[in-house]
Amino acid sequence: LVQLMIMPDILLVANYQTMSRLGAVDTLVGMGLPYFASAFAIFLLRQTFMGIPRELDEAARVEGASTLQILWRVYVPLARPVYTAFALVSVSFHWNNFLWPLIVTNSVQARPLTVGLQVFSSVESGVEWSTICAATLMTSGPLLLAFLIFQRQFVQSFMRAGIK
Repeated sequence: LVQLMIMPDILLVANYQTMSRLGAVDTLVGMGLPYFASAFAIFLLRQTFMGIPRELDEAARVEGASTLQILWRVYVPLARPVYTAFALVSVSFHWNNFLWPLIVTNSVQARPLTVGLQVFSSVESGVEWSTICAATLMTSGPLLLAFLIFQRQFVQSFMRAGIK
C-alpha cells in the first residue's frame, strides 16, 4: 500500500527532472509532453490497424509500395477518425489535471485554467462558490465545443470499431 502511494510521486519527480533538462519547464510543451505517448493510444491504434483488411496491404504490395508507403498511404488515412476520438478522450481526461501543471509551471501566465480556478478558493477571503461554479462552467466550454465540432468523427470511430 505504501508503494502505491510513493510511486506517483517518484514519477512526478522523474518527469519534472526530464522537463527541466529539456528546458520545457514553464511551457505548454512541458505540460503536455508526458502525455503524448500512452499505452491506451498504442493499444487503440494497434487494434485499429489489425482491423484493416489484409487485402488492402497485399494490394499495395502488388502495386510496389514499400512498408513505409503502405503505412502512410493505407493505414494512417483509414485510422483518421480514431486519431480524432483519441485526441478528444485524451484532452478531456487531462484537461482537469491539477497537480502536474502546478508542478511544471512557475509563472501564473503559463498555468492552465484548471490551476487558475484555485485562485477563487482562497481561505483568507472565503470561498465564493458562485464564482467557482461559473468559472468551472467556462473551463468546460472548450471541451464541449470541441466535441460538438468533431462529433461526427467521434461517432464514426466507434462505428468503424464495431465493423469487421
